[in-house]
Amino acid sequence: MNAETLAGAVLAATSFALTVLARVQLGRSFAVTPKANDLVTHGLYSRLQHPMYIFVDLTLCGIALAVHRWYALLPLVILVPLQIRIAHRERNVLRERFGDRYEIYRRATWF
Repeated sequence: MNAETLAGAVLAATSFALTVLARVQLGRSFAVTPKANDLVTHGLYSRLQHPMYIFVDLTLCGIALAVHRWYALLPLVILVPLQIRIAHRERNVLRERFGDRYEIYRRATWF
């Protein structure tokens, strides 16, 4: 196994594990369409507003690196714009439901 394959496998495995962790930390607040059940601000969400999006994307990058097939990144061409659109809708829903509490959270976190 060469260094590129190993690095890709480590990136894919680590980011996939973090995707699962983010999903678990989101708990009952997870929804396919944006909803404002609760404002999750613990765990990965204490630093990142959208850790599941970030780590899914990094998982795909790790897979592409591990298998030496850059066309494996093509799903990101569709996925990233879709994630940005959904994140914008989520932001509006959360801002409407939680107001200043959400704005304070948003300013204290990265993407």
